[in-house]
Amino acid sequence: MSLRDEQAADIETITQLIEAAFCNEEHSSHSEPFIVAALRRAEQLSVSLVALDNDRIIGHVAVSPVTLSSGAAGWYGLGPISVRPDRQEQGIGSRLMQAALARLQCLGAAGCVVLGDPGFYGRFGFRAHPGLELPGVLPECFQTLAFGGPLPVGRVQYHPAFAATE
Repeated sequence: MSLRDEQAADIETITQLIEAAFCNEEHSSHSEPFIVAALRRAEQLSVSLVALDNDRIIGHVAVSPVTLSSGAAGWYGLGPISVRPDRQEQGIGSRLMQAALARLQCLGAAGCVVLGDPGFYGRFGFRAHPGLELPGVLPECFQTLAFGGPLPVGRVQYHPAFAATE
């Protein structure tokens, strides 16, 4: 398996992959492919990596900037992260996570937030932080990872592309 940045020729395959990965997820709004497409159109995909097996895309991760009500700069939101259903539970998502976090550190990011399963994201150092909130979600599912600096406080806002429904 190898990882690389997405290329223009990958876009349709990435869209299909995201649809398949979230198709049966009960906690999904099934808007993930629309969100990634809207982030791409808005040029807000700071990191967009694909996982390949024999030149076939089997995974994808997207990272985009977020804003904090405190004004803290350099924060990003990770997600969605997608792996083909027949390739899940094989470490592909973990490899994508590690690569995305490494890329953010290379970009000089202050930290990253994620909304999702604490059991999965906790393995990478993400933790719920009571001083940082995403309104409307369970606090234990909204997690933060700082890259060396202090954890900010306030409300997090994702890019408006996260409201995309088509």
